[in-house]
Amino acid sequence: MRLHGMRVSGNCWKPAQILALTGHAFEWVETDGNSGATRSPDFLAINPNGKVPVLVLDDGTVLVESNAMLLHFAEGTPWLPPPGLARTRVHEWLFFEQYSHEPYIAVARNIIAWRREAHLHADRLAECAHRGAQALDVMERRLAAHPWLVGEAPTIADLALFAYTHRAEEGGFDLARWPGVRDWVARVQAIPGITTLPRATAT
Repeated sequence: MRLHGMRVSGNCWKPAQILALTGHAFEWVETDGNSGATRSPDFLAINPNGKVPVLVLDDGTVLVESNAMLLHFAEGTPWLPPPGLARTRVHEWLFFEQYSHEPYIAVARNIIAWRREAHLHADRLAECAHRGAQALDVMERRLAAHPWLVGEAPTIADLALFAYTHRAEEGGFDLARWPGVRDWVARVQAIPGITTLPRATAT
């Protein structure tokens, strides 16, 4: 399998992490979306949406969207509960991550720490700070009283939210404000086989 992605990207970290945790070998193809690599004709032929991650399976099948890949490779493993309410709760957190969390925490990190363009996006960063804090508040309400986002063991919901939360400080979020989230980050990091994102650096 070939996984096209950016090593600094949380969305690309997710499929790399679930593949490693479930014992799947893959080739990493570094593809920098910030430099325009995802808009080339060759890349658009693989993913017309022009985004990473993209996973090309051994038979040529193409998978896109990081949380879809989490679901695909977690099927039949302890990382995804069987059909029922617990699985529905996992889906809730996956949708929350892409709609209410990633667009603010990941975007703030990209602008501040990767592109170093905070001075150009004051209004957008103010919105990211407000909406990102709201997302962390939601997580705090769960994690202040429970070790994991769903049930009593880690699931792909934890992987999805960990991806950008553990580097949230690079987007201006001090996790000391959310101690339940901070302690959960430490628990996820302690899981055997879990890796962390490289710190963002300017291109």
